[in-house]
Amino acid sequence: MAGGREESVNGSWKKQVDDIRKIFEFKEILGTGAFSEVVLAQEKATGEMYAVKCIPKKALRGKESGIENEIAVLRKIKHENIVALEDIYESPTHLYLIMQLVSGGELFDRIVERGFYTEQDASALIKPVLDAVNYLHSLGIVHRDLKPENLLYYNPHEESKIMISDFGLSKMEGAANDIMSTACGTPGYVAPEVLAQKPYSKAVDCWSIGVIAYILLCGYPPFYDENDSKLFEQILRAEYEFDSPYWDDISDSAKDFISNLMQKDPEKRLTCEEALRHPWIAGDTALCKNIHESVSRQMKKNFAKAKWRQAFNATAVIRHMRRLQLGSSMDSSQHRKQNLTSMPGKSQSVDVSSVNRNDCSSEQHTRPSTVTTIITGSK
Repeated sequence: MAGGREESVNGSWKKQVDDIRKIFEFKEILGTGAFSEVVLAQEKATGEMYAVKCIPKKALRGKESGIENEIAVLRKIKHENIVALEDIYESPTHLYLIMQLVSGGELFDRIVERGFYTEQDASALIKPVLDAVNYLHSLGIVHRDLKPENLLYYNPHEESKIMISDFGLSKMEGAANDIMSTACGTPGYVAPEVLAQKPYSKAVDCWSIGVIAYILLCGYPPFYDENDSKLFEQILRAEYEFDSPYWDDISDSAKDFISNLMQKDPEKRLTCEEALRHPWIAGDTALCKNIHESVSRQMKKNFAKAKWRQAFNATAVIRHMRRLQLGSSMDSSQHRKQNLTSMPGKSQSVDVSSVNRNDCSSEQHTRPSTVTTIITGSK
């Protein structure tokens, strides 16, 4: 990438610039967070497109360790199914994380738009996620916020690979006395030991993958209640079912795979490496029966019309790149629906110690959405 003077800061590196817009042409905002916004940007020297996370330094005061942790994690990672940190720039007022641009949209969006979807498809989706998280775990990195919203398609092509994003809550396992204990993540996907505020390990990611696999096969979450305390009680007890009729046509192998990931005792839970060897992933036990109608109907009922803002607006990327005519690769996406209000909702990650109930649209929902939030911590 072009431009900037590079220097080391606390073991990381940043390129010093007076004005980032001398290097990048900012296009449109893709999303906003509590302390930052993500902007679609084109590097002037190369014409390459990136997603730039813009963080005001004044918003970082007192939180420097958090962003340094995120940068340290991202700089350590290089995997084809993980969104890459390409560069870091620093101006007098801002920190800029130059991220690989992914433009294929979210996992649920793609499933809803399909006309044919099977257990085999779900297995094929989970396998690269397991592989990528297994890679993270081999490096001593725990993601801590795995959920469908953080699984994005690289491009709009039908055969596009899936990418894991958002490492804002990730943590590198450190010394023996540096034990993870902060309750962070998103309640519907968080492991019981996290809600119990007990010390936990990388096994929390395996639980989350089990929850994602569950939703991929039925379209609704395993834990659901409009009352926060009841929702937490269900998760703490690992209380979920394979309800009829939604699970009647799902294989016993798929249920066994999920049950071994959503095991209350983290010591008994499958690791990613073990899960990759499970017959539902490595064998031929995943069924090829079309379950699209039931799954997509439930996804639309349980994950649509939420009122919070998107963390990443892939539709804006596609629209803008079409307008700029930056390649024929986007042409195949023109038939895709762009009405985000009919697509799955978003969930946020904030602190369990001050959880507030969200007023989500749940009209005609067969099951209420699990949209409560938990606060992040430093550990």
